[in-house]
Amino acid sequence: MFKSKLIVASLVSACFALSLSVQAKITMFAAASMTNALNEIAQDYKKMKPEQEIIFSFASSSTLAKQIEQGAPADIFISANTKWLKHLSEKGLTIKATEKVLAGNELVLIAPEKSSLKDINVAKGEWTAELKDSFLSVGDPDHVPAGQYAKEALTNLKLWDKVESKLARGKDVRAALALVERAETPLGIVYSTDGKVSKNVKIIGIFPAGSYKAVEYPVAILKDRDNAETRAFLNYLDSAQAKNVLVNYGFSVK
Repeated sequence: MFKSKLIVASLVSACFALSLSVQAKITMFAAASMTNALNEIAQDYKKMKPEQEIIFSFASSSTLAKQIEQGAPADIFISANTKWLKHLSEKGLTIKATEKVLAGNELVLIAPEKSSLKDINVAKGEWTAELKDSFLSVGDPDHVPAGQYAKEALTNLKLWDKVESKLARGKDVRAALALVERAETPLGIVYSTDGKVSKNVKIIGIFPAGSYKAVEYPVAILKDRDNAETRAFLNYLDSAQAKNVLVNYGFSVK
């Protein structure tokens, strides 16, 4: 009888430990442009909850949304535009009550740090002549939100026809940033936060806000992933401490 109780107690303890280990891991799929800010936020959160493991997968929002749609085991999703979160929401793959806008961003023109270019009036378009036989680095406008914002802005500024054939299309905004960091392209279009986080590029111009839709980063807990741990981290993302980190990296918050 004593042995049986001991075995039962051991099994209960093992199951409890397993439950804790499962609950203590949160997997977040997030737009590549949030890489640095979210890593710092996660480090701060871990100081408060050492047992909490947070795993990130950073990529283009469209890539991540398609992976989630195909069953990838993500708990929380942050998109660089409303389109892809709405796409998942309409398919019933989000917890609708948790959907909200986390932050905002703006579109900028960048050049390698050693470039002689500075203080460009983006709307005038003279900068396009600097491309010559080279390329303009952007997130692929066919699926990367940063590239789609760029196409919208360039189209509204009547510059799209001048650059369409000169695009170096990155798989996400950080890939677009990398080409300019290595001076493989003389110019690139990224988010303000990407331009500010890199020591190898400089922001030389800002796209007029009215030339493209407002850049918003919506977030939501995903279907069947709504629990105390994911709720706690989602709430923390909306805290003053987390917002301060986002602002320090150049994001706008409400």
